[in-house]
Amino acid sequence: MDELRNIPFSPPDITDKEVNAVAEALKSGWITTGPRTKEFEKRIAAYCDVDKAVCLNSATACLEGILRVLGIGDGDEVITSAYTYTASASPVCHIGAKLVLVDTAKESFQMDYDALENAITEKTKVIIPVDIGGVMCDYDRIFDIVERKKNIFKPSNDIQKAIGRIIIVADGAHAFGASKNGKKAGSVADFTSFSFHAVKNLTTAEGGALTWKHIEGVDEDELYKQFMLYSLHGQSKDALAKTKLGAWEYDIVSTGYKCNMTDIMASIGMIQLDRYKELLDRRKEIIESYDAVCNKLGVNRLVHFADGNVSSGHLYLTRIPGIDNEKRNGIINNMAEKGVATNVHYKPLPMMTAYKQIGFDIKDYPNAYRQYENEISLPLNTKLSDDDIRYVIEVFETAVKEVTGT
Repeated sequence: MDELRNIPFSPPDITDKEVNAVAEALKSGWITTGPRTKEFEKRIAAYCDVDKAVCLNSATACLEGILRVLGIGDGDEVITSAYTYTASASPVCHIGAKLVLVDTAKESFQMDYDALENAITEKTKVIIPVDIGGVMCDYDRIFDIVERKKNIFKPSNDIQKAIGRIIIVADGAHAFGASKNGKKAGSVADFTSFSFHAVKNLTTAEGGALTWKHIEGVDEDELYKQFMLYSLHGQSKDALAKTKLGAWEYDIVSTGYKCNMTDIMASIGMIQLDRYKELLDRRKEIIESYDAVCNKLGVNRLVHFADGNVSSGHLYLTRIPGIDNEKRNGIINNMAEKGVATNVHYKPLPMMTAYKQIGFDIKDYPNAYRQYENEISLPLNTKLSDDDIRYVIEVFETAVKEVTGT
């Protein structure tokens, strides 16, 4: 085996270009929301083939924001996957709606779509599919389900009436740059929330964006304005608008929140967007190398490029056949001792204290548990050299063989 290395799981890929862009933003006098944020929003929208995007300080803020703009709250139900991170579900709790979790399909990281259909009631207002690892869900199937159920949908405000059925709000935190059947993530679901957190493919340190498809009868400028109010205390003018001569005066039209993106963040994001094609190409190369060793070992993994899917390649999820939680942790520890950081995506929400307290029980989600108990995520980031990848593969292969006896 090669000399011991230190391979982190997901460091940000930052170059001097990002550093210089931040310095320029700092020197410009605009370090909060300003012209760079507005330009970044336009570029995100263009990249996703939609008319508008909103950039906020996290994907979670984007997800909660759209639930609030849609008027979701007490008495409503929102469905998402049991196999995800808390950010897919916690905004539902924040707004006072009832959270409904659906098990995964057998041997899948995606929701069981039959179970999803059965979970829908006349109180269901939103479904939040999760594009785990950067692979888009089966949105054709999801839209088919909600179309068949539209007769029981009961809208409670104008935007819900305009849509006329259960609303699909994609958790695309992993999926920026992905596509399915030629359609870009961000342009398929009714609304899509992206994350630009430090560990994501494209980072702004913290941050996120929301995109949406055109909705007949809904003024997109007005929708954008609602997000600006939501993200800036309900203030009728942002700081940029207030710089115009004599334009100091403003109103507070709602008791909003404070979750705007800054120009410092946007300056990083625009350079990352310039570099994004090469970043995605590199991730694909790494995935292909990992696929080869998984095929050799008989290890299952999330398939990134098949059936019309072009993944963003955010996470490399493997499942080791025939092992349990204890043996999985043994492989993780073995690899850590040799300097390779791995992770687990995800511990299902019904196993977490907060969701247990709500009343969820992992016994009701057997498929999600089986996905979790033997899952290991290998490091997948664009800071990995070819030698690093070879070392990860060597360490992984050795650790798996030691545990499985193959």
